[in-house]
Amino acid sequence: MAVDGAALAAGGIRLASGVSFLVDPLRANRWWGDPDDPPPTARLLLRSMGYRDALIGAMLVSAALRGRNTRGWFLASGGADAADLLGGYSVHDQLRTSQKLIGLGGAVAGIGVGLWGATRRPGPAAAESTAGE
Repeated sequence: MAVDGAALAAGGIRLASGVSFLVDPLRANRWWGDPDDPPPTARLLLRSMGYRDALIGAMLVSAALRGRNTRGWFLASGGADAADLLGGYSVHDQLRTSQKLIGLGGAVAGIGVGLWGATRRPGPAAAESTAGE
């Protein structure tokens, strides 16, 4: 059974990001470019984003380690970043330059990785695991 290294790396990064938002959402928020403490409702959304990213990352890592087809989890990962970009675009004029570069730039990069992973050919082990689907 071959390990999908690209999926393992992408999933590990998303999982670590998600866990950071769950463990310390204020520090994670600062790391993504916002020096101010967010209000309680924004903290709720930061934790929700943490759960989402941790779940998608864990599923991508799990599929990668099991040699399963990872394309669907790459697509979910890119879709999460697309949602972040769309939400960020609606407040683009209110964001600091650092937030635009880190937050929105990260979302664009994540969409690219998600689309790349979702459209690449599966390895032999993953192709066999999806042959009956």
